[in-house]
Amino acid sequence: MTHRTSDGASDGASGQRLQHGSSNLIAGAWRPIAGNDIVSRNPAHPSRVVWSGATRLADVGAAVDAARAALSAWSRWTVEQRAGVLRRFAEIAKARKDELADLICEETGKAMWESQAEAGLISAKVDITLEEGPRSGRHRIETFEFPMGGAKTARCHFRPHGVMAVVGPYNFPAHLPNGHIVPALLAGNTVVFKPSDKSPAVGQMLAEMLDAALREAGAPAGVVNLVQGKADVASALVNHDGIDGVLFTGSWPVGRRIMEANLDRPGRIVALEMGGNNPAVIMPDADLYQAVVEVVRCAFNTTGQRCTSTRRLIVHEAVADRVIPAVVKAASSLVIGDPRSGEPVFMGPIISEEARSAVFAAERRFAERGGGVILESTAVPGLEGWYLTPSIVMVDRFALDVDDCGCDEEVFGPMLRIAVVGSLDEAIEQANATRYGLAASIFTADADAQERFLTEARAGCVNINCGTAGASSKLPFGGLGHSGNHRPAGAFSLDYCAYPVATMIEGSDASTLAQGMRVERDWLV
Repeated sequence: MTHRTSDGASDGASGQRLQHGSSNLIAGAWRPIAGNDIVSRNPAHPSRVVWSGATRLADVGAAVDAARAALSAWSRWTVEQRAGVLRRFAEIAKARKDELADLICEETGKAMWESQAEAGLISAKVDITLEEGPRSGRHRIETFEFPMGGAKTARCHFRPHGVMAVVGPYNFPAHLPNGHIVPALLAGNTVVFKPSDKSPAVGQMLAEMLDAALREAGAPAGVVNLVQGKADVASALVNHDGIDGVLFTGSWPVGRRIMEANLDRPGRIVALEMGGNNPAVIMPDADLYQAVVEVVRCAFNTTGQRCTSTRRLIVHEAVADRVIPAVVKAASSLVIGDPRSGEPVFMGPIISEEARSAVFAAERRFAERGGGVILESTAVPGLEGWYLTPSIVMVDRFALDVDDCGCDEEVFGPMLRIAVVGSLDEAIEQANATRYGLAASIFTADADAQERFLTEARAGCVNINCGTAGASSKLPFGGLGHSGNHRPAGAFSLDYCAYPVATMIEGSDASTLAQGMRVERDWLV
């Protein structure tokens, strides 16, 4: 394992990138929230505080009220006017890409190359959302009509849901909430955004860029609001009677609580993007080099902190003795180090000490239950942050409802479990042995096997000869089971940001008298 240290210095403060001190944004006004209730630290240098602020629970209600007050005027803006605001936001995001990447790197410990990639996705999301054409999201929510016979016309048009609560994660603290906010705004909704308490600075910077574009356009105050906080603030927001939708990216346990909070609100849109216990299958006829590269990359990039990370590897016994040692060697060769190192670094630290301890504890637990640790995860000597090396654990098989090393558990960090199978049938069975259903991959040259996997793998993102982690922003993104509620994000995000209204319009004075019905015109004289 190669370790890199930083060649450059960082002051560990967000002030150089943020235009306001620690603040909430309510009705167009930045409200200072100096304090220490929420503290984010640089995972590579935990002594460095990136952002700190106080919790203002009352600001949740104020933010919802502000979004409600702005809704009527904002939704009456034409789609093209709202698109103009988003285009300006994209320009601002492009101009500040390097600053945003620097802050993502600082606050999450994500390697700089990955931080730069995430920062570039902010403006790209606008471009994709505004794209027109038969496969575009805009096309799917455009008004359409057709004749019903006589002078009667049928029409369908789309309305915004209203006030949308956007609750963001820390692993992609800019890209993932932005993926909800941009389509929500285009559709005419207003937003209350609560970033992860592990990445409040990135959340504030995203809100600052949105606020700048809205101000320049003279948009109503309160179209986008920001409230910082921990679980109590999130709970108050998703339980608030004044919101019309919850757009959430995060873990299954939190998503479950959101669903419970909204059981008596069937009209509220709840779009959940959650975790995954994602399998990759390697068959004997696969390009084994390609398979190993993709599996290792997708298991350990972003330090294993992607919802689409490869968590389970299922290898056919005919190639297991070649594939498994190569996977271990490749994982052992990954360059781990300071995200700002001048030398290439594949992965930086995990988000926190608690997250690192959870990976170590899971590895011990799986070993106690019969797993074979063939690559042990350890802290990285000589580096002060929350660094850890990859973990690989052999298991007999993957199955639901078991309490052994093959259990259906998502470990959110750089851990890969491996099982060996004897057939495609067994591989598909074990791939589907999960309550999650986000991503799955198969590596094979056999067209019939590819088609079977596409048909039978229970996941929202099913890939052939490429890894589970990563997706095209021009495709839908989302999962089923504990991974989500069948409301795909990505290119389909506009679909959950508006609802259809069916209308029939009579263009003449024709009326239909049903059998047994009598109405005379002279009754109205």
